[in-house]
Amino acid sequence: MNQVARLSGGILFGLGAMVCSSLHADPEIEAAARVFAEQSVSNWLNDPLIISAIRAQNVENAALTQKDIDALDQQWRAESGGSAGSMIKEVTGNTLSKYLQDVKEGEQGLVTEIFVMDDKGLNVGQSDVTSDYWQGDEAKWKRTYAAEPNAMFVDEVEMDESTQRFQTQISIAITDPDTGKNIGAVTVGVDAESLLMQ
Repeated sequence: MNQVARLSGGILFGLGAMVCSSLHADPEIEAAARVFAEQSVSNWLNDPLIISAIRAQNVENAALTQKDIDALDQQWRAESGGSAGSMIKEVTGNTLSKYLQDVKEGEQGLVTEIFVMDDKGLNVGQSDVTSDYWQGDEAKWKRTYAAEPNAMFVDEVEMDESTQRFQTQISIAITDPDTGKNIGAVTVGVDAESLLMQ
């Protein structure tokens, strides 16, 4: 009996180490995540709002050095550790973040978080507060934005620090329709158990 059937049958339902080890890097989870990305994420990912928000931030952040990026990330981490400060409020209150919050809500619990990154790996908009602001040193950005156009990376299943749920993250390069070049990336957190019930 495969893992999808065992999980769907309820034998391994319930969060804990048993679920985590059973779902960790499971090829059937990855296959289900890719189908979800192609059938659902692709429907809203091409919204002009996403492209225009990334383009604008890429221009705004063009001169940032790594030192600047590290300082922004440290500020974000400090604000996320307590009550949200001005930086977090500015990002989570922008038009793109509100759009992503609506998209997440429309998925009725399947999607745990969505965040869009610019060409440096900095958050442009997000449905929920992430633990950090800079994703440029992580696989979700390196294996998408830094790869070929429309590249997709499905990460291993783990307990997410931000959402406190077992999830896999589907990351996809966002390609400018006018140039055919990657301008950013998106990461969609998906509840692992709910994904198998699709």
